Amino acid sequence: MKRFVLICCACIGLTALQAQDPLKITATQINPASYYGVTVANGMIGIVSSAVPFKVKEVVLAGAYDRYGRGRVSNFLRSFNLLNSYLEIDGKRIEAKDISGFTQTLDMKRAAFTTSFTYANKATVTYTYYALRHLPYTVLMDVQVAAKTNINITAASVMEAPDALRDVQNYYNEIDRPHVTISLLTSSASSPTGKLLMCASNTFLFSEPHGQEPRIIHEMWDNNMHLMKFSKMINAGTTYSFSIAGSSITSAHHEDPLNEAERATIFAKLEGRDRLVQFHTKAWEKLWESDIVIEGDPQSQQDVHSMMYHLYSFCREGSAFSPSPMGLSGLGYNGHVFWDTELWMYPAILVLHPEIAKSLIEYRFQRLEAAKRNAFSKGYKGAMYPWESAETGVEETPVWALSGPFEHHITACVGIAAWNYYCVTQDKEWLREKGWPILSATADFWSSRVERNGPGQYDIKNVVAADEWAENVDNNAFTNAAAICNLKYATEAAKVLGLTPNPDWLHVAENIPILRFENGVTKEHATYKGEGIKQADVNLLAYPLKMITHAEDIQRDLEYYETRVPDEGTPAMTQAIFSLLYARLGNREKAFHWFQDAYLPNLLPPFRVIAETKGGANPYFATGAGGVLQAVLMGFGGLDITASGIRQVPSVLPSHWKKLELRGIGLDKKTFIIK
Repeated sequence: MKRFVLICCACIGLTALQAQDPLKITATQINPASYYGVTVANGMIGIVSSAVPFKVKEVVLAGAYDRYGRGRVSNFLRSFNLLNSYLEIDGKRIEAKDISGFTQTLDMKRAAFTTSFTYANKATVTYTYYALRHLPYTVLMDVQVAAKTNINITAASVMEAPDALRDVQNYYNEIDRPHVTISLLTSSASSPTGKLLMCASNTFLFSEPHGQEPRIIHEMWDNNMHLMKFSKMINAGTTYSFSIAGSSITSAHHEDPLNEAERATIFAKLEGRDRLVQFHTKAWEKLWESDIVIEGDPQSQQDVHSMMYHLYSFCREGSAFSPSPMGLSGLGYNGHVFWDTELWMYPAILVLHPEIAKSLIEYRFQRLEAAKRNAFSKGYKGAMYPWESAETGVEETPVWALSGPFEHHITACVGIAAWNYYCVTQDKEWLREKGWPILSATADFWSSRVERNGPGQYDIKNVVAADEWAENVDNNAFTNAAAICNLKYATEAAKVLGLTPNPDWLHVAENIPILRFENGVTKEHATYKGEGIKQADVNLLAYPLKMITHAEDIQRDLEYYETRVPDEGTPAMTQAIFSLLYARLGNREKAFHWFQDAYLPNLLPPFRVIAETKGGANPYFATGAGGVLQAVLMGFGGLDITASGIRQVPSVLPSHWKKLELRGIGLDKKTFIIK
């Protein structure tokens, strides 16, 4: 009953939304004191919204790290705020206290965030910004001012350096050509240790013909901020439009980031606003060809689309970046990469967009040598992936967290992800060049990691469990089972490639124990006595590991461990697995209960963004979104990743869902319909 109350409270607290639109979330009752921004991102640059007119909360770039702040390890860096602006009407700066009808809308289909309001009795103002999907380092903001009376406006683009950056340099330049004048507002700065050079550049895009554009004025305020602005008279009954395009890039992405930031901005200027939006929209239409369509539950449909939108926003094809638990929504978890990617986000991305999933596993491939050095330093063979990974692939966990040296199941998660990519794509060339090096090295790690204490007792001792409240325990269920899978998949990969697998891999796999209580319930670890758990562990053996396959065994483990998850203080990772397994077992009511419990109590206003925990305040928790999407795709939808591709297993829908349609699944973009 307690969980049911929490779910109802979450629903009631967010009724200001227009929940019926499957691809738009609109907020009309915005309270700045309880405002949690929503992210617009393109897999490289992320922009987080603000409740303050013409402001964005922050801008972050994938792959931009430096060692500063928390834990003496690499941290995400805030970028220059490309879209902070201001607008004056008749000499007065627009402020929140002077506006009415303040409305913000996230258009998930177009990845566009729009704010609109009325200023006094003088004008209606609308602005929309995009992280352009086809241009990884470039953003765009459109502004429209509809005058109710004759007014004079002054609009400014403000470039301000985040506090952590140093040695800020500001530049302003005008490039004159016969048919265009390009005004560039540019800044550069060093990261806290001087490791990176971060650069950004902006320009205005006008709708007037060349020669009739407003005159640009540049103002230098201080070392950390400068701006460019223009003024314009607007007659009553007319609408004036302009845009701001900007680019941000660092030396982690390009050897010459200062010039490249300006080149990217010039490119956007010369493409023009209409072409930029056209190509951006087409790119998102392509993404949405892979979709989840729920008939009979509009609110679940909107929420699932929001989860898909965020995962699509946090990753991109053709890169070697992998999302952190909070994606590009801010600096959460230092921007580090955990098992949250491989186990929670990656499977949904893999079946919806294998080409994007390829980027995530490429991130691990490029850091394989660092993982080998990590194994060597701990006295093991093969490759040992770090619990927290950033730019280089070395261990980035703060030393006070025992998960760094002891949460070893991450290595198996990476190996399993590599095998699953092959399973979905059947790409033997990729398996030979990229997958096999990962699988063989991670299998070698487990062969060296086990302690060989006799048949059936190849123990894996002294680990942090997947349930992270269990530290320095022996024979953790998930760690052991994941290691078995890693060893078996490496053996299978060798056979696919016509290679001879190391016979010790299968020998070790057959002797790693999975412990059980006397009543048959799978035991989380050797000294487990029924205490509360932080997150799913034993139940992961049924899915995704498929180590426990009999329905009665799955049911027994579910009934035991679902009572061990506290209502508060645990991440939104466990309930999605419960939902998935109950759907496969045919229990509609419990499957839907846990589906809702996986995220509804974690939603924050005004855009239903997901926090990590119930009552938490740190959105956006992409890990939780990935888990819930798996509950829909692999639970209600019955999709299953097998050695021969994506198949379907029996499952059931919630009783009030009339139909579930999974579109654009796998490389061949199949459609699966469940009724």
